[in-house]
Amino acid sequence: TEKEIAETGMNIRYEYSPESFSGTEVENSVRICDEVLEALGAAPEKKVILNLPDTVEMCTPNTFADQVEYCIRNIKKRDCAVISVHPHNDRGTGVAATELSLLAGAERVEGTLFGNGERTGNVDIVTLAMNMYSQGVDPKLNFSDIHHVRDIYEHCTGMKVPPRQPYAGDLVFTAFSGSHQDAIKKGVDYMHTHQRPYWEVPYLPIDPADVGREYEPVIRINSQSGKGGAAFVMQQSFGFNMPKAMHPEFGAVVKQACDKAGRELMPKEIYSLFNKEYLEVNSPYNLKSYKLHEENEEGAAGSNPVQFEGNLCFQHEDHPIRAVGNGPIDAFFRALEQVGVQNYKFVTYQEHAISRGADSKAVSYIHLKDPNGKDAFGIGIDSNISLASIKGIICAINRSKRA
Repeated sequence: TEKEIAETGMNIRYEYSPESFSGTEVENSVRICDEVLEALGAAPEKKVILNLPDTVEMCTPNTFADQVEYCIRNIKKRDCAVISVHPHNDRGTGVAATELSLLAGAERVEGTLFGNGERTGNVDIVTLAMNMYSQGVDPKLNFSDIHHVRDIYEHCTGMKVPPRQPYAGDLVFTAFSGSHQDAIKKGVDYMHTHQRPYWEVPYLPIDPADVGREYEPVIRINSQSGKGGAAFVMQQSFGFNMPKAMHPEFGAVVKQACDKAGRELMPKEIYSLFNKEYLEVNSPYNLKSYKLHEENEEGAAGSNPVQFEGNLCFQHEDHPIRAVGNGPIDAFFRALEQVGVQNYKFVTYQEHAISRGADSKAVSYIHLKDPNGKDAFGIGIDSNISLASIKGIICAINRSKRA
């Protein structure tokens, strides 16, 4: 070897692994490592890698880290060695042993993608690197497209990455628990509202986008999901920001559908439930036509009166309705009273745009109290925000009738 180095100028670095390091008296391990460094002619400019294995994980992670630290402190030619660790995962604590070893002073780690290796495998270099990343330490490994890394691994090895494998599994950034879903939604909303520079979302240690994942599949809906999960999906996937007061009602609708299906519901299925529950409600009152007209009166103090005209079909007959009010909603309620639809109390409404451009539309969320004092919710969509509110009101009234 020395002859080849002299002839070719190759830079060869030796590595020595005391195979039974974790099962040997640590003083004896240090003595052997000292003799190996001497025999290989180790020098500060010609360092030898001392690769300390945690073969079959014969001890707890903290004990292995103590052994590594003892070796570092007591080797005679410390400046002539690169301290490396080679952990296995026989006790299921390979990552923990490695992290503690790094804290103890190790400079180098030998691991494998997703913990592939003998028996239970070597330390998972992906989990280790992403754990460091989540703590603000750059591991100098790029897993920003972790799906691609996983695909190559599975293709080359014929092995599958488990769905709950840290960072890379299909279910890693997924919440089924209702309390978790609610906390994630609140965290995401808070970050968007306050423009926070750091990732601060409960139950998600890193931003899924940092490893090429998306927000959409973060919350998935099954029979264990809570009231906020379905609302989160509607917001993230379809742009509907349902008021919190509506979450329990729609959550119950989705849970019933999950129980009936006996499986998880996909976002498109949740949207279909939303559409059926709020946007396709045309009975017993069907508002077949409608228009608003603002009566401009010169010199009039305050807001101008608004006139509503429409055709309301119920009991198989068309009923023309018309009234004037202080605003679109007031005018519509007055028009409904003419055909006996009355004693509904307007509580509140929220609105926002759901599309932009020439064909932009607005959605209005309506909260009423029915004649018996029960909550009634409705949703309306229209290019005119006032008409969207009117559609939401008739939706709420119809839904109260079928309850």
